[in-house]
Amino acid sequence: MILVSSCLAGLEVRYNGTHCLDERIKELVTNKEATMICPEILGGLATPREPAEIIGGSGEDVLDGRAKVVSQSGHDVTEEFIKGAYLALERAQQLGATMIVLKENSPSCGSTNIYNGHFNGEKIAGNGVTAALLKRKGFEVISEKQFIDKLFKA
Repeated sequence: MILVSSCLAGLEVRYNGTHCLDERIKELVTNKEATMICPEILGGLATPREPAEIIGGSGEDVLDGRAKVVSQSGHDVTEEFIKGAYLALERAQQLGATMIVLKENSPSCGSTNIYNGHFNGEKIAGNGVTAALLKRKGFEVISEKQFIDKLFKA
């Protein structure tokens, strides 16, 4: 079973109440080849919500207590991000997920890039909190672009 970010399947769960629909990913969900997950919603955050970024490192640093996830107005949402990551891990384990496709650049789901923590639109190499935890636990975590590339190379 493939686990995918809910926003990629068309659910309006992003911080600003929108989605990032990819029809191919939605089709996998419709055909029951994939299941959706949104770590930020699982962690207790509402939609819409303020944008948040990792301050002081990456998702690994958040998990290790060396960095925080903070909203644009300065509210610490680290606890919600960590809670959502662990609930996503639990779901992946329950499903026996063979691959996890997460929304790139997200402070939860980014698997190669995240925003730099300055709310200026710049990105850095790194994992979001959920992506970092899932990778630590041995799951294959890729971005939507990597997934589509993989589909068309197969």
